[in-house]
Amino acid sequence: MSKEKAYGLWKNWKLHTIVFLIVIVAESIGQFEFSVGPGVVLLLPMLYAIVIGLIVFFSPLAGEQDARDAEPLLVLGVALLLAKIGVIIGPSLPEIIAAGPALLLQELGNLGTIFLALPIAVWLGLKREAVGMTHSVAREPNVGLIMDRYGIDSPEGRGVMAVYIFGTVFGAVFMGLIAGLIASVTPLHPYSFAMASGIGSGSMMAAASGSLIGVFPEMEEGIIAFAGASNLLSLSTGLYVSIFIGLPLTEKLYSWLERRKGEK
Repeated sequence: MSKEKAYGLWKNWKLHTIVFLIVIVAESIGQFEFSVGPGVVLLLPMLYAIVIGLIVFFSPLAGEQDARDAEPLLVLGVALLLAKIGVIIGPSLPEIIAAGPALLLQELGNLGTIFLALPIAVWLGLKREAVGMTHSVAREPNVGLIMDRYGIDSPEGRGVMAVYIFGTVFGAVFMGLIAGLIASVTPLHPYSFAMASGIGSGSMMAAASGSLIGVFPEMEEGIIAFAGASNLLSLSTGLYVSIFIGLPLTEKLYSWLERRKGEK
């Protein structure tokens, strides 16, 4: 092996060491859960890893070059995660089919981000970043879709990653608080909130379903079953909804909004 190839293998040794240490620290801290009124706040190792990573980025230990070197590894990590999701989905197809039309239709609720968030993003002055930010709830399959379609360095890639990180940091906290609060003051059945908690994120689903169980402990098994089936369905069909409906619709609406904005 030439010296150039050997150097290419080891030139990012510091970055790999830092990431490895962050993973060890985050996993060592573990998971914490505490109640706030009718809601539940769930703190997961992924949240600690992001916070520690941001601290390291703004310290002398790492810099912009390390962040650029890490971008290809991010694509690799998302690819492995999508492969894992595919393995989970296959054996659970009978469970998805048995869930009925209510769970199938709930996936259309994720399109609400397009009609609610996209006009606000354009009004605030965001450009192509808004397409990545608002075409979905920006979980792992959607990050993979945007990376494949536009690339991680694109404005759309930056937009989806911004929402993904924001959702990782605040999503579980928000879902844990809002699920128990709304379920306790509205006449809707708790199972409907259990289905709504399955948006394709394990941490958000766990926080929301935990909050619902705290309010309705006698329905624990049903809440877990509906939340799990809904989350599984979002992981399996959500990507296809984004490919064939969400992303094309976002592109069309973005073009129309930009044209209207230009006319005014």
